[in-house]
Amino acid sequence: MTQRIRDSRRVRQVHGTRRPRPVRASERAAALLLVPAAAGCATAPPTVPPPVRTTAIAARAPMFAPGAPGVGDPYFPNAGNGGYDVEHYDIAFAYTPRGRRIAGRTRVTATARQGLSRFDLDFVGHRVRSVTVDGRRASFTRRGQELVITPPAGIPAGARFTAEVAYAGSPAQEKDPGLGRTGWIPTSDGAVTLSQPTGSATWFPLNDHPSDKATYALKVSVPKGLRVLANGEPDGRPARHGGRTTFRWRSSRPMAGYLATVAIGKFKVADGRTRDGLRTISAVDPAVTRDPAWLQRTTGAVTGWAARLFGPFPFDSTGGILDDASVGYALETQNRPTYPGTVDTGLLVHELAHQWFGDSVSVTRWQDIWLNEGFATYAEWLWTEQHGGRSARKTFEEAYGRPANSPTGRCLRRGRGARPCSTRSPSTRGPP
Repeated sequence: MTQRIRDSRRVRQVHGTRRPRPVRASERAAALLLVPAAAGCATAPPTVPPPVRTTAIAARAPMFAPGAPGVGDPYFPNAGNGGYDVEHYDIAFAYTPRGRRIAGRTRVTATARQGLSRFDLDFVGHRVRSVTVDGRRASFTRRGQELVITPPAGIPAGARFTAEVAYAGSPAQEKDPGLGRTGWIPTSDGAVTLSQPTGSATWFPLNDHPSDKATYALKVSVPKGLRVLANGEPDGRPARHGGRTTFRWRSSRPMAGYLATVAIGKFKVADGRTRDGLRTISAVDPAVTRDPAWLQRTTGAVTGWAARLFGPFPFDSTGGILDDASVGYALETQNRPTYPGTVDTGLLVHELAHQWFGDSVSVTRWQDIWLNEGFATYAEWLWTEQHGGRSARKTFEEAYGRPANSPTGRCLRRGRGARPCSTRSPSTRGPP
């Protein structure tokens, strides 16, 4: 019997006539539930496609929105711009003494941090002749300090792009009751730029906030007899053509916009090396009384002293610019600080210390500027202590003991959203 059953099963499997197994009650109930859906249909019900994921479509489709017209800094809410990060500025212009005019272009290379339908650059004054984005003409409008650029097509997030602005005009200086004169400062034989906190927008378009640092290239054409100093190092020899000379400078170390400088004048320039081999480039306006050799020598000595305390000098060259500009303060312009009219050793120590604290290590919001100034002031105290003066401790105790209603105390008590106290070093100390 058993063998017959096995043979019978084998025959049915070979001929494809296996008998169906009995239908379970649960399967019968499931089939009954499907009957209403199939009623009136002669064919099998169509296969229902899986639901479409709208988020997947949104991820594939580029989304574009305007970049913010400011980074929301508590002190300067409209400074800087959102939506992109600048990698490099390529600035080129010709300077004409008559009318103190410049004409040229700035090329900004950046990466979009969001999909951009438009974006802003900080730029004050001048007549904008044209704007292009990746070589294609772009539309633009002016809204106060904002140059609003609308590219011919949206810029996807993560895309690298280049905007070029051609412009001409007479740069204006900014005047603030608490911060003094900044931006493009005319001098007797040319001009110098001193731009803390937002003065750079008076002479080139940029993302003007210290949170967005970039490298720089500068090309300036001036009449014969004038020289040009800037950040970084000379990029080749000056080129003379007709009655004009073109100077090129390049800064390969990232720099905040307010630290960018150009100085035009009849400078006496010294180019040498410190005892440690660091290149030193210093320039002195003939209208001031300081000996150019003193500035070059003392800059090298202070730079070497600071490097032994704070570590290697963070840039490829040091130096200084001593110009005949009556603004009443010095500024730590990157590589070589700018001193207006006069300078002593203490002021030089302060501004060179900023090369480490303020220029190389930078704040991301202006209300933290005390970090820059605190370190630079402490460096002055250390220099004094190590060169025959009173100790840094005694100097600190004197400063700490000042009453709260003193100018320093009022600065410390200002809260969020207040305008900053002037952080610049006074240049009225006179010779050492």
